[in-house]
Amino acid sequence: MLKGIAASVLASVLFGGIYYLSPLLLPLDGEQIFGWRVILTWPFTTAMLLWRGQGGRVADLLVHARASWKYGAMLLVCAALLGVQLWLFMWAPLHGRALPVSLGYFLLPLVMVLTGCLVFRERLSTGQKLATALAAAGVAHEALRVGGLSWETLVVALGYPLYFMLRRRLGTGHLGGHWLDMTLLVPAGLWFMLRAPSSLLQLDSHPVLLALLPLLGVLSATALALYMAASRWLPMGLFGLLTYVEPVLLVMVAMLLGERVLPEQWWTYGLVFAAVGVLVIEGLRKMLNESRARPEPQSVE
Repeated sequence: MLKGIAASVLASVLFGGIYYLSPLLLPLDGEQIFGWRVILTWPFTTAMLLWRGQGGRVADLLVHARASWKYGAMLLVCAALLGVQLWLFMWAPLHGRALPVSLGYFLLPLVMVLTGCLVFRERLSTGQKLATALAAAGVAHEALRVGGLSWETLVVALGYPLYFMLRRRLGTGHLGGHWLDMTLLVPAGLWFMLRAPSSLLQLDSHPVLLALLPLLGVLSATALALYMAASRWLPMGLFGLLTYVEPVLLVMVAMLLGERVLPEQWWTYGLVFAAVGVLVIEGLRKMLNESRARPEPQSVE
């Protein structure tokens, strides 16, 4: 279990590092950085696919897409939804919008809980109901303060649940499905990387990019590998709790980049943080109770 915890925390740290790395890649813009990230991550994802022997799953998806153009179209939509998230993750720190994106990641688990309740008829626990109420109060406060949530927050908080729901419907919730998403994004990545003025021209005038861009690819692929390994090594409850490490780190990175939470925003963040805290406490209590309920191994005399 310790290696699973270490893998999950390290993955979150690496995602935070990618967030911090984005402004260092100037003069590249958000779209160009997105393109480089897709192109440089794809070979590592391919290597993982081959190592895990999941090429057959990709073949099954392609056969299904060939048999049904609607299914194929939905695969394209699924990849596009992921592409928007990857682009926003690189774009936000460049434009002083890292905090709104971080808030979206804090709201994401709560929106996922509601999605499970409303779409998949999953029942909410008492803690989940309390957390949802606290988060709703925080969202209401922000909406009243500025007339609504920022589009960056909404894209993360609503876009990812839509992506995960579509993956479940299509049966692509595995490494083969993720590889296919990344492969379908390669043409867009190449276009953003090479469109005029080509980002390749920036490499001559900014040689530091020759070191930082490969680092971006390594960080992305390593973070993904660790994240997927943690999902296999950890109980689902503990894995879910550890996903809260990432948005905390994203807020820290946003502040390192010079963004600040305004005094009137602390009610919003405080209520959302409280909601996350309720889910964490409930998850820890559940795991503790399950641990106590397990029968002790009987010794053989």
